[in-house]
Amino acid sequence: MTSDELTELLEPGIARLGYELSDLELKIGGKHGILRVFIDKPEGIGLEDCEKVSLAVSALLDVEDPLPVHYDLEVSSPGLDRKLTKIEHFQRFEGETVKVQMRFPIEGRRRFRGTLVSTDDENIVVEVDGVSHTLPVATIDTARLVPGGI
Repeated sequence: MTSDELTELLEPGIARLGYELSDLELKIGGKHGILRVFIDKPEGIGLEDCEKVSLAVSALLDVEDPLPVHYDLEVSSPGLDRKLTKIEHFQRFEGETVKVQMRFPIEGRRRFRGTLVSTDDENIVVEVDGVSHTLPVATIDTARLVPGGI
């Protein structure tokens, strides 16, 4: 099962509990794997939230049995340097400092670090040193918040 398929499986149940499935990482090596589930809510995430979601996700995975190997389940907050993986994330963090790495060069470069100025369904605009760069969301490799704009 792919990460996208796992996201489709887990997202509805996590949403019913009152959380956003912010991101998901699946790493399988040999006969063992790690499934990392990152959750969020407006007031932040605490240990109790992670425990609650971990129990629910674990029960669902036990029933569905989507992974062909033994795995460890980790549930956590997205952290201060959270990944931006959805259009909604980019919209929520407009005005913040971001680091973006593109799959392909745009204007001769793949890395952009600056202020997230705006977002639409297809592009984000990042201002770097006073110059605005329009970056297609579909070709972003990774995007992260920069804690404290550092």
